[in-house]
Formats: sequence, C-alpha cells, structure tokens
Amino acid sequence: MVKTSGSRIKDEELYEELREEGNSKQKSARIANAAARDGREAVGKRGGKAGSYEDWNVTDLMDKAREIGLEGRSKMRKAELIEALRNS
Repeated sequence: MVKTSGSRIKDEELYEELREEGNSKQKSARIANAAARDGREAVGKRGGKAGSYEDWNVTDLMDKAREIGLEGRSKMRKAELIEALRNS
C-alpha cells in the first residue's frame, strides 16, 4: 500500500487497483489524482477519443514510439509496439 504521509496520490484505492492491473506508477497516479479531483465518472467519460492503435500502421506506431522515447522500438512487432505504447 502507498504511504499516506507525504504521498501525492489523492485516491490511493484506485491507484492500487491500477497498479495491480499492471499500469505504470506514473499512469496510475495521473488517473487516480484526476479521479479524485473531477470524479471517477468524469475521468471515464474523457477517455476513449483517440483511435485504436490497432488501426494504426507500423510506421505511425514507430513514429509515436520515437516521439515518446520508447526504448527497443526498432525490434518490436506491431503487437509489441501497441502494448508498449499503451503501458508507457
């Protein structure tokens, strides 16, 4: 469990659930804090506007991976790129 003293996580329960799902610490904290600030329902409604990575071609996925500085992208297949981008 996350320590409450000095913690900047506002919704620790949601943070822990997201971490158990395999999300990164940064992504989990960002979602948990947004949910605490705006409400879980509002955060859920905001998501899902971007197209699915499955619809992207490999060149576009590589460009996105390069943009965010994803390591080892040149040896990844499409499915691996998609997974890495989702978990970054």
